[in-house]
Amino acid sequence: MTELHRDLPKRAWLRIYRVTGAITLISVALSVVFTNMIMEIFSAGINVQGLAVSILMPLVLGGPMIFVLMLRQEQLRHANGQLEHLATTDWLTACLNRGAFTGAVTRYLDRHPSTGGALLIVDADDFKGVNDRFGHDAGDAALRLIAGAIRQAVRSSDPVGRLGGEEFGVFLADSDVAAADHVAERIRRSVSAIDFAPDGMPCPLSVSIGGATYETRAPFGELYRLADRHLYEAKNTGRDRVAIMQAA
Repeated sequence: MTELHRDLPKRAWLRIYRVTGAITLISVALSVVFTNMIMEIFSAGINVQGLAVSILMPLVLGGPMIFVLMLRQEQLRHANGQLEHLATTDWLTACLNRGAFTGAVTRYLDRHPSTGGALLIVDADDFKGVNDRFGHDAGDAALRLIAGAIRQAVRSSDPVGRLGGEEFGVFLADSDVAAADHVAERIRRSVSAIDFAPDGMPCPLSVSIGGATYETRAPFGELYRLADRHLYEAKNTGRDRVAIMQAA
């Protein structure tokens, strides 16, 4: 709990202070009203001592209790958020993991069946060679660089996921073939521009990209199958290429 206490974001503390203050003030107001009603019945009305007690009691007893309850609630909210992040994020690249990416795209396809979009599969070229030459630590570093280049080349709202190994997925909402091809080329160029030199030895990085676009609702599995097919076309025609086609 101590770690969560330190890690709470600023907005959580603001929420704690705001709710604690509001409930405490309401408690003070109600205490004054009820105390005055009771004093009116049993005496000539509220006096200075009664007013002081009706104000101090909620402040001294209620305020700290409300603060502690709100703090525990925000700690629980923060812990749940961290667990959700861990459950949906790839530990190495900070992209969505495969399950989270597939789920996000599937939900979008179900909710927006007629808006059109594109699925891109981005695969690092000859990645086994990077691991064999420089080791898996350098390979992990290369994957992080590639993931960063992909995220920089797309919109912040575009889901990016690591599908496994050196393969990434990108979903582009409201995109036709031309728009998807433009984004894919931007990703390809961004990766090619990475300055990767483990142990001071230059190691160029490149990706091949396959894509499938749709105009009316298409199942995720069908889009993935078509994008994967075009990825193999890009690989087989020389790598460091883009191949995209619209789904039927």
